[in-house]
Amino acid sequence: MDKVNLADKFAQFDDLWSPKVAGELDDYEIKLVKLQGDFVWHKHDDVDEMFLVVDGTMTIEFRDRTVNLEAGEFLVVPKGVEHKPQAQAECSAMLFERKGVTNTGDAAPSALTQRQPERI
Repeated sequence: MDKVNLADKFAQFDDLWSPKVAGELDDYEIKLVKLQGDFVWHKHDDVDEMFLVVDGTMTIEFRDRTVNLEAGEFLVVPKGVEHKPQAQAECSAMLFERKGVTNTGDAAPSALTQRQPERI
């Protein structure tokens, strides 16, 4: 049981779209990620996904609308809902996802796919 300082954890990496596991809560992983540019359209058929913006701003695009998130705001994307995260400038976010979730969901594997995220 050690406290986690988010600023210290985010300072440990610079790569974009590469979630890092910073903690666990029951069957969930708490992941930290830096975002900039566009991600891929994808969905997670069996799990919800939560995005909490720590620093900066990001957008989550859905097929029927777009949601803008600023620091201190979060959004839960329900399972089975197709979405595409994006950020014009670098954004730091915390993700809450069930263990074993692949970040690109049902999208074709690519350089962005992280099957076993690094632990920091």
